[in-house]
Amino acid sequence: MPPRLLVAGTHSGAGKTTVAVALMAAFAARGRTVQPFKVGPDFIDPSHHRAACWRESRNLDGWMLTKAYNRATFLRAAKRADLSIIEGVMGLFDGSSAVSDAGSTAEQAKELQAPVLLVVDGSAMSRSAAALVHGFATFDPDVRIAAVVFNRIRSEGHFRLLKEAVENALDIPVIGYFPPNDQFGIPERHLGLVMANEPGWREQVYTLLGRQAEETIDLGRVEELARSAPALSDFTEHDPQETERAQASPLRVGIARDPAFCFYYADNMDILVREGAELVFFSPLFDRTLPAVDLLYLGGGYPELYARDLAANVSMREAVKAFAAAGGVIYAECGGLMYLAERLRDFDGVDHEMVGLLPIEVVMTLDRLTLGYRQLEVILPCP
Repeated sequence: MPPRLLVAGTHSGAGKTTVAVALMAAFAARGRTVQPFKVGPDFIDPSHHRAACWRESRNLDGWMLTKAYNRATFLRAAKRADLSIIEGVMGLFDGSSAVSDAGSTAEQAKELQAPVLLVVDGSAMSRSAAALVHGFATFDPDVRIAAVVFNRIRSEGHFRLLKEAVENALDIPVIGYFPPNDQFGIPERHLGLVMANEPGWREQVYTLLGRQAEETIDLGRVEELARSAPALSDFTEHDPQETERAQASPLRVGIARDPAFCFYYADNMDILVREGAELVFFSPLFDRTLPAVDLLYLGGGYPELYARDLAANVSMREAVKAFAAAGGVIYAECGGLMYLAERLRDFDGVDHEMVGLLPIEVVMTLDRLTLGYRQLEVILPCP
């Protein structure tokens, strides 16, 4: 079909990541092959998806990608899975526009004809929850709110009140809840949640989340809802990932990958391989020299959190600079560009020497941090 369910929240912080990851972990523990997806330009939540169900999470984005590409990406990844769980972004109807569904979770729900499991923070509500769910269910008739899960519910009695209120007013089932519990909370910081691959991260949190879902969410009903999704037509145009170019001498692409550089889309890695590249991973944090490569790819991440260690690895900084001086090609974005600067000033106001290829200083400040889509116009020719 394939079976699929989209987990959406009423707003950012409602608990959709907690519920989505818990469902992934619970079904994986039951022996299901779960394919995770994330709506929007997010690197962080997919790291938790991968850790919970052991499959690479794929991004679906109505602003950056075409409808055809999103459909192809979904069908390709989902075809060998028992169940696909798609985590939304922000609130269900929030996106790049205030007057349309562009870039929103709702847009993907419609494009993929996916039933929506709405996550509602019910911690300070009773009957008002029915009015809230009613508004979400009727705002766009093409978005199907298939069920509700309440988050931050401290007692079975409170859950029964909320369930009765919603089901008495609407033909939408309430199929479970999640209690507040610091043990399975995922900490946040300036760009969102912490990454799943960071040192010291408690991997057992996914087991705890899965067990909680087994206890307080009707997983059988969740699976029924996923299987109720209508048939989704196959992608009939050229699938951008179907063909692979064979090269006698593949281009060796050195990709920085460690806790400081960890923001990469899985599809970009696949595209490089499809175009004939050999991916060679290295660590600007821990390696002392560069591998033998033809091109460097420095992705985003958290160089500001590891600036001291990056600065201390002088031999790697010099190797990157020497690579550029010898005519080597470097593609850098986000944190990768920060690493190529002369200096990086961290949140404590401490300066750290970086590679020094770009005549700039990067200054970290929380009060000016904004997240969102941006369009750039290239005004100079690029080689």
